[in-house]
Amino acid sequence: MIAVLGGGPAGRIASIRLASAGKEVQLIEQGGIGGQCLHFGCMPVCALNDIARMMHSTRMYRDRGIFDSVPRLHFLTLLHEMKGIQQKIASILDYETRNAGVDIVYGRTGRFEKNCIFLDDEEIEARQVILATGSRPYIPDEEGIGLPGIYTPHSLWGIKELPDTMTIVGGGIMAAEFAYIFKEFGSKVTLICRSAFLKSLDDHLRALARKELQGVEIRENCRICSFNGDPDVASVHVKTNGQDLSLRTDAVLLATGLVPRSEKLNGVMKGPAGEVIVDDRMRTTIENVYAAGDVTGPPYLTPVARHQGLVAADNILGKDRRMDYRYIPQSVNLTNELAFCITSDEGTAKLTIPGPAGPGTFWSVPSGETGLAKIMADPDSGEIRGICSAGPGGGLIAGYMAFLMKRNFSVHDFEEFIEVHPSTDGVYGLAKYTSELLKKHT
Repeated sequence: MIAVLGGGPAGRIASIRLASAGKEVQLIEQGGIGGQCLHFGCMPVCALNDIARMMHSTRMYRDRGIFDSVPRLHFLTLLHEMKGIQQKIASILDYETRNAGVDIVYGRTGRFEKNCIFLDDEEIEARQVILATGSRPYIPDEEGIGLPGIYTPHSLWGIKELPDTMTIVGGGIMAAEFAYIFKEFGSKVTLICRSAFLKSLDDHLRALARKELQGVEIRENCRICSFNGDPDVASVHVKTNGQDLSLRTDAVLLATGLVPRSEKLNGVMKGPAGEVIVDDRMRTTIENVYAAGDVTGPPYLTPVARHQGLVAADNILGKDRRMDYRYIPQSVNLTNELAFCITSDEGTAKLTIPGPAGPGTFWSVPSGETGLAKIMADPDSGEIRGICSAGPGGGLIAGYMAFLMKRNFSVHDFEEFIEVHPSTDGVYGLAKYTSELLKKHT
């Protein structure tokens, strides 16, 4: 029997792959199947973002005189309806997983001690093990951190009302996406960044993110000293540019990143953040014990976790398969999907153009909010080294372009490409134009 600890994207996909190959698989999930993605991350953020974008669009149409007014948001109804859909998705995932032949055990704690798997205090026998226990929010150790009204992405869904003012702690993708959502919902949002805002993002995408977050107060290089209030949080004491400030707030959201959930995994080698150490076949330091997903550390992305689960499962099945982290598309979902896949931008030819008008961007032409397209290519071979695609379909474009980059496609390969029109994507056309410029230069 093969035991899998954790029913998130990594563990569930690995279980299905193994069971479909005829293996006996037991999947142990203490909470709900689907993991962080379904219950606290990707899916609820998508749900909230759909409504936020609708609010943004209706304001734009109202300002042009097309609509009379903007509809009033019923925030608690939104959370209630979202929860029902999450449960529906969980039931589908449960059926799909069981139908593949996986035995799912819910509501019991799975833990790993040296070479043994325990279900609560009962030891179970397993020939191979996949550790896929996921991650949890990182909570900074600051004075007042336990005050009511301070939330993480795991506890936010218990909020009782839409706050008039919200302070979001964090400067990464998660913080930016929540800032956009609550700004569009009508809250006054302050973003507290320990260093620079979206510091790892491409310069053009970062500038576009700032534009789409217009109205959010972004405080960079800002250190939190304490959270204050009685009984609920009412202010955040920060130090920035040598000044002490007290920022009033009705609620605080900690969007400070994730850490591996590995407290109950003992005996395997771990890194400084608690991440389980694995090789490129997802093998741990113990024979026949594998790990996959967020418990192995960054980049904490659902597609990466799924892929890691498949790599672990295939190696258990005797197939030599390895992880390759070079071509991973990502996205920041604001008004547009600010998506990218960049392997290297050093020594490349870089071209950037505004996104074209099309479905979802036609009415944004006057304000210039049609997004952008960017290509980074080797000036000699034309090989594509990076792309940025900001628009309604940016994430989809980045996914396919990342795959083509992995196959060493060049801008010259797009000479015969015919795109669908109308489209909000400018990457394909920009690839053709880049090819022409590079040939002229040569």
